[in-house]
Amino acid sequence: MSFSSPSMKKPHRGGRPPHRPSERDRRIVELAASHAVPTIKIAEILGVSLKTLFKHYRGELDKGAARLEAKLALHLYRIAAGDDAVALRAIAFVLQCRFGWSPFLPHR
Repeated sequence: MSFSSPSMKKPHRGGRPPHRPSERDRRIVELAASHAVPTIKIAEILGVSLKTLFKHYRGELDKGAARLEAKLALHLYRIAAGDDAVALRAIAFVLQCRFGWSPFLPHR
């Protein structure tokens, strides 16, 4: 036996309507991520929560972060190609970060 009648409406689900990413939004997220804009600011630009940003734009965030990392690495390598003290520090930094080098490790 059912107590609901066909004329009764289903209860309204509260909250916002589901987010539908557009191509424009995807480009904005990737571009902002590639320029080191914090994710909280990207979410504010789109008017979504961080949870929604990560749910719908994970690929764009990752791709933008990879582009930023590549740009920074290329810039660091350009600096390391110099012949001054800054270049020496840049070379040491690259060796430490990318290859696990440490000036404190014993020589082999």
